[in-house]
Amino acid sequence: MAESGKSSDIVRLVDIRKTYITGELQVPVLKGINATVCRGEFVGFIGTSGSGKSTLLNILGMLDVPTGGQYYLEDIEVSQFSDVEQATIRNLKIGFIFQSFNLFPHLTVEQNIEVPMLYARVPGRIRSKRALDLAKRVGLGHRLGHRPTQLSGGECQRIAIARALSNNPAFILADEPTGNLDEKTSNEIMKLFHELNRGQGVTIVMVTHNPSLGPHYDKIIRLRDGRIDNTLFEWEIAAQKKESEAAR
Repeated sequence: MAESGKSSDIVRLVDIRKTYITGELQVPVLKGINATVCRGEFVGFIGTSGSGKSTLLNILGMLDVPTGGQYYLEDIEVSQFSDVEQATIRNLKIGFIFQSFNLFPHLTVEQNIEVPMLYARVPGRIRSKRALDLAKRVGLGHRLGHRPTQLSGGECQRIAIARALSNNPAFILADEPTGNLDEKTSNEIMKLFHELNRGQGVTIVMVTHNPSLGPHYDKIIRLRDGRIDNTLFEWEIAAQKKESEAAR
């Protein structure tokens, strides 16, 4: 949850619309999304297949552009930037975490964590120290010399989380981060996200189809058919969890 004095918007979406055009066929996928993510929040965008969540993820990650509306990142409307400028902003401001980890198999853990810093031209000595600090932060300081093929799925995702944090981004954007993990490992990864958010103030935006992850969030934004179906805040999430436990 955002601490006192840290309530400024990191992300603000104003009437975001996206329509794909194939020949004469127009397919509206996002139909007027209005949402905010405040500094220090842990927000879950939840929706089934076809809800528009993948398209929204791409827009949040500046991998796609909306047909209409405005996307503000730290109060700056991102469409004003060139492609090159947007690539730089992506690397510095957004820490990506993917369902399939997207680690480089030929690189060590340390080298994988350092990749975003290489693009940011961080000096080698600083990269090495930061990589070690981040590996320790996710509980894998002893694995720096290993390669992804020598790690479990949960360990790979921990390294992906460390890599996402390497440039101290404005927020973490996680795409189905537990989708390839078993239940026990998924719970461990969600616990790590929770610790990063609550203990260290990391802002996290997670896009998922899995409603069972709800209790971890400060805010849940449910998507349906390209629109926001409803929004639940922390106290409502806690109340639902309490009701669910009482019904067992």
